[in-house]
Amino acid sequence: PEIKDFGYIGGLLPEAAGGSGLGFIEWALLMEEAGYCWLGLRIVVNTININARLLDQFGNEDQKTRFLKPLLDCKKRLWVGITEPNHGSNVAGIETRAEDKGDHFIINGNKQWITNGIFGDFGILVAKTYSQTLGLDGEISLFLIDKSETDYEAHRAPVMFAKSTATSVLSFNDAVVPKGNLLGKPGDGLRQILSGLNYGRLNVAMGAVGAAQSALDLSIQYAKDRKQFGRPIGSYQLVQKHIVDMRVKTDAARALSYRAAWLMEQGESARLECSIAKLFATEAAHDVANKALQVHGGLGYSAEYPIERIFRDTRGGIIPEGTSEIQTLIIGREILGMSAFN
Repeated sequence: PEIKDFGYIGGLLPEAAGGSGLGFIEWALLMEEAGYCWLGLRIVVNTININARLLDQFGNEDQKTRFLKPLLDCKKRLWVGITEPNHGSNVAGIETRAEDKGDHFIINGNKQWITNGIFGDFGILVAKTYSQTLGLDGEISLFLIDKSETDYEAHRAPVMFAKSTATSVLSFNDAVVPKGNLLGKPGDGLRQILSGLNYGRLNVAMGAVGAAQSALDLSIQYAKDRKQFGRPIGSYQLVQKHIVDMRVKTDAARALSYRAAWLMEQGESARLECSIAKLFATEAAHDVANKALQVHGGLGYSAEYPIERIFRDTRGGIIPEGTSEIQTLIIGREILGMSAFN
């Protein structure tokens, strides 16, 4: 069976759109399990599903036929191009330009840290749009970039975490994109991107919970099996302290994340709760992985064992979908009603 058979592809989309029609609690369970098995799987699945939602919500029938259907059938892979060398958290400040040339746009700019970038058959690109006809002077729009019809450069970025996700750098130099590949309303791209942030943050949080649980389970088993001075290391007080801290943080992260999922299932935006879950779960997961490495000692550094991978991957999870610093500012704004962004 393929991952689509388990509901991972298009899980949150309604069945009428080709998805599985899952609720947020069901989806959260899948994301936790993906993070438990392999955090790279969670990242790839998140990339597919967040953008499948954009295609379903904002795409026209032609775009759904050309891009959404083959994506859900696992016949095409995609990337999403938001982050740039000078702009990550500040999406509104991106520098990639799309200039209206009549029946097509000319795109220039660079994107980095793009999941699936070198393998994607198509992508969703975020760019500032300039068009007298459309009345746009730098407003952000979304563009569907079909690899078979638009030339651009892509190469793998050397990253520390999630090496299986083909994290890439993309360069667009006078790239020609047909006007029919404009996704949704021109100039409405920022709102479109922001509409999916809570989904992304919940996905990241649940993947972090799964990774933390994996590190915890491995450490519990190792503490029972590994002997020092004639007894299991789990019988020593300080090792038990590590295990207890790991369990408490994993359980707390899970509770916060499922609270956010439950609220979203009730139809609420859960902006505050998703940011709290993302902040706490990703930080907690890396702390759990760090303690797991300590429990495993030298074996924790070995590439023959999964702990070093979990350690690297959980550190990387703190950054995407809004860093911990960004989440802190969002949470403060939601609690106090005052923004500290400016």
